[in-house]
Amino acid sequence: MVEARFKIALIGEAWGEEEAQWGRPFIGKAGKQLDDLLEDAGINRAECFVTNVFNLRPGADSNDIKLLTVDKSDPAAARGLPALVPGHYLHSQYVEQIDRLLSELEECRPNVAVLLGNVPCWAILQRQAISKIRGTAAYSSRLPWLKCVPTYHPSAVLRQYDLRHVTVLDLQKAKRESEFPELRRPIREVHIAETIDDIREFKRLYLDTARRMAFDIETATQQITCIGFAGQIDRALVIPFVDGRKPSGSYWDTVDAELAAWDLVAAILDLPAEKIGQNTLYDIQYLWQLYGIPVRNYAHDTMILHHSLQPESDKGLGFLGSVYTNEPAWKAERKKGKFTIKRED
Repeated sequence: MVEARFKIALIGEAWGEEEAQWGRPFIGKAGKQLDDLLEDAGINRAECFVTNVFNLRPGADSNDIKLLTVDKSDPAAARGLPALVPGHYLHSQYVEQIDRLLSELEECRPNVAVLLGNVPCWAILQRQAISKIRGTAAYSSRLPWLKCVPTYHPSAVLRQYDLRHVTVLDLQKAKRESEFPELRRPIREVHIAETIDDIREFKRLYLDTARRMAFDIETATQQITCIGFAGQIDRALVIPFVDGRKPSGSYWDTVDAELAAWDLVAAILDLPAEKIGQNTLYDIQYLWQLYGIPVRNYAHDTMILHHSLQPESDKGLGFLGSVYTNEPAWKAERKKGKFTIKRED
């Protein structure tokens, strides 16, 4: 029974040896690591609701979560839940543990649940791959009102110390998210150019007088498929050049229209605004070597700026988004294919 309402819920996987002995979560080595991580993030553990997906130890002398599973073909496999480990599903006798967890969360109604590792992500989000979804706030698929921030389990930090600073960053985000219950996403307007006049009008209204301008290209088969520009935080223009639905493969209906679009791209990149991008030397060399378009006043590279602040961190754009923004984990949502070959690290 949960006796109080908490802003933050911390959800682990299962008991270890010491937790099983005392019947409490996070009191062993992983618990000490969790205390240290919370302290560095400015979170008081006493003000958090702390629980596990499974209030039990998987085995008498083992913490292996696979011991709670059976093969998919086994009649005891729990239906309606994804695989807990590859090829293995939760044994139906443990479904009551999931029900207990959901009831606890319904009672304490936290503003945010911190999902410590793959198992709570499986139980609450019905997703795993913690390295891809960590750091991004998302609503639970099981409790639609519950906002969640996934991050690494303290045991993973004990095994791999370079995960520590990332986990602290995620916990700091969870602390910020704990001040309100709803998921707040930034509002963006992305304009996809349909005509040459669309490009001219956007340039005139939002780029000609911009002090700074972000730009980014997407490439495939040794050509630029599209290029994007943003002169302000909430509005961007995308100029496509490739469209596989058309017999010609070009987004533009005529050669003259495509050449006019490239002329406008060159004019935009020649504006005096400071240019910003992610691993922008890739974009610059592509624009110059294949299209003869220089970039005027290239000033900042977010990959390099982040690396100067946190040289031990991943430098990919997805990671930067998870740390510095409230954007969804868009990199994990994109379909894999041949259409993005730019490296971002």
